[in-house]
Amino acid sequence: MGKFNETDNATINLISNGTEITGDVKSNGDIRIDGLLTGNLTTKGKVVIGPTGKVKGEVYCKNSEVSGAVDGKICVSQLLTLKTDSKISGDILTFKLSIEPGAKFTGNCKMSESENNDGTSFAKPKEPEKTSGK
Repeated sequence: MGKFNETDNATINLISNGTEITGDVKSNGDIRIDGLLTGNLTTKGKVVIGPTGKVKGEVYCKNSEVSGAVDGKICVSQLLTLKTDSKISGDILTFKLSIEPGAKFTGNCKMSESENNDGTSFAKPKEPEKTSGK
């Protein structure tokens, strides 16, 4: 029997070099960023930030490989890999962390006790509850 509720992660979204996007991005597939994203990124797949890629905002994903720059919090539910030329300025929250020599990281790092398969909800701040002003 086939599974009908699986997410199709075969889709790869690309923000190419020279492209600038301002605003939040949400996806179920993988994303590669070689341009500039100013806003929050949320995906159930893998995020690859290439050598020319830069994210100014929060990143929530299942797996991530960073060769470029992230200026903001990054939350990865499985494996975060920081390549030699990567620059992270913000907090990291992940299950597993791999850092190559030469990678630069400024901020706090917290590693979770258990793996969470849903990167979109992993460590995501909860929406404040609305109360009536009666």
